Amino acid sequence: MHTKEQAIKLMNEWGGQQLPFFFMIDFELQNPAVYLLDELPNTISFDINGLQKNVPEETLPSSFTFEPKPINFKVYKKAFDQVIGELNYGNSYLLNLTFPTALKTNLDLRSIFCRSNASYKLLVKNKFVVFSPEAFVKIKNGKISSFPMKGTIDASISGAKEQILNDPKEKAEHATIVDLIRNDLSKVATNVRLSNYRYVEEVHTSRKSLLQVSSKIEGELPLNYRNKLGDIIFSLLPAGSISGAPKTKTIEILKNAEQENRGWFTGIMGIFNGSTLDSGVMIRFVEQKNDKLVFRSGGGITSQSDTHTEFQELLDKVYVPFN
Repeated sequence: MHTKEQAIKLMNEWGGQQLPFFFMIDFELQNPAVYLLDELPNTISFDINGLQKNVPEETLPSSFTFEPKPINFKVYKKAFDQVIGELNYGNSYLLNLTFPTALKTNLDLRSIFCRSNASYKLLVKNKFVVFSPEAFVKIKNGKISSFPMKGTIDASISGAKEQILNDPKEKAEHATIVDLIRNDLSKVATNVRLSNYRYVEEVHTSRKSLLQVSSKIEGELPLNYRNKLGDIIFSLLPAGSISGAPKTKTIEILKNAEQENRGWFTGIMGIFNGSTLDSGVMIRFVEQKNDKLVFRSGGGITSQSDTHTEFQELLDKVYVPFN
């Protein structure tokens, strides 16, 4: 692990030298880790859009159980009411409220990593596994792109795509995040533009299929951007889609409501291959606590949010992406 300043320096140096490296950065920016790819510890495995390192052999039970044991609704409602109060006071416009869900399962972190279908997969031995569908930023040929994901619905619902695209709350939530990410990218890039707004993708899980809504925002980086990869990445953190707007005040509100640090959950992970950078948001996150597994999930809350609907979204996101 490194300090924030050490991680930035290493990413800047290795980027400028075009040396391939891996990075993972926690939500609070307290314990970032950066490794040259050929020096990656064997306790860390990843598969980022097909680029793999230290991937273990697949070991799976012949059949599996996966039963969420969610928190009591009253616990969620207490935190929900707390953040709604902050929204009504105008201290935030959108925030991403998260909670842990205990799991009853015969799966382990390794088997979840091996079996999951996801663009961004990460396994840290005996600590956590990530199988995220959400890109953070990609950098290629001097262009930076971000893909905020905001809006999830059960695909089996009649007219699900039309429902989520036309829902006023979902529209407002997504628009807020797009504005936030556009502003974030403007810190490091010029000619920032929205190139694809609210497109829908389907994710297949062990329990159901989900529709998720994303947008694409891109901009132009300066000529010497490889020498500033650390500065660029850290200036965009934490990711707007899993914090909220305005970012600084919203993070303070979330810390009070959630009552615990997120740690690696909702941080980011990625690779620089010597030429291009690809990174993902660490959502769809299972951590090991003693001998138990805990799934951490959440959803965006606005002043228009309904408690039961948001609680259901939190539960819908507790899945493993395989059959």
